[in-house]
Amino acid sequence: MPVENKVDPFKPQAPAIPGVPAATEKPDRGAPEAPASEPTNFEQGGTQDAWSKMIGVIVGIGVVLVAGFMLLRPGHNSGAKSGVNLPTATQAPAAPTEPKSEPAEKLLTGPGPVATVAELSKPWSSREFLFRGTLTPDPVPAMVVRLPGGELWGFSLREPFGECELQYITDLKVLAANYGFQAQHPMVVNPCTRAVYDLAQYGGGAPNGGLVRGEIVQGSAVRPPMAIEMRTSGRDIVAVRGE
Repeated sequence: MPVENKVDPFKPQAPAIPGVPAATEKPDRGAPEAPASEPTNFEQGGTQDAWSKMIGVIVGIGVVLVAGFMLLRPGHNSGAKSGVNLPTATQAPAAPTEPKSEPAEKLLTGPGPVATVAELSKPWSSREFLFRGTLTPDPVPAMVVRLPGGELWGFSLREPFGECELQYITDLKVLAANYGFQAQHPMVVNPCTRAVYDLAQYGGGAPNGGLVRGEIVQGSAVRPPMAIEMRTSGRDIVAVRGE
């Protein structure tokens, strides 16, 4: 049987032209395949961006909490940092205080040298020391004062026939505020009985019935402070003996 030439009506044949080679038909490969899809930006970094945003939010909240704690903590003075003067409670002025005695470990002990002439060169200058008397085995606090006339006067700081320790006050405002006494020069006081002694005057009370320096000018007391004899030996001031 003769072979039939089948013709596809949808694919017209090119005419055969003498001397021109026939065109080779390319195989039908069909529609081009779509390239493999690449991961989108969301698929690549979406999860990482979400975690980054969440961490940023947590860090921001932490910073706010720490700043609030620093502002609210006790003793925080925001006005000092910001330059704003915050109102403060008005404090009453402190009342005058009485001078404190020197530590016992720094004091010299008599009888013997207890001070130097240079230390007591000015009127009403003073020096504390310890003195061991014949009737007291333990040393008691004592003091020597340079009086305006140049005389040295020593006396025991132990209250006569008592246990209270006397004080030498040079601040006249303290005398006026704490003892209600208007003085023109330093005084010796008894903080227990509120008595005031004037070393510029003599008062009665010596064992032999004589006068002793330190008259009682205010308050009640048995007698003036117990006297201690003082002498100058070269550059030293020496405590000799007590009453």
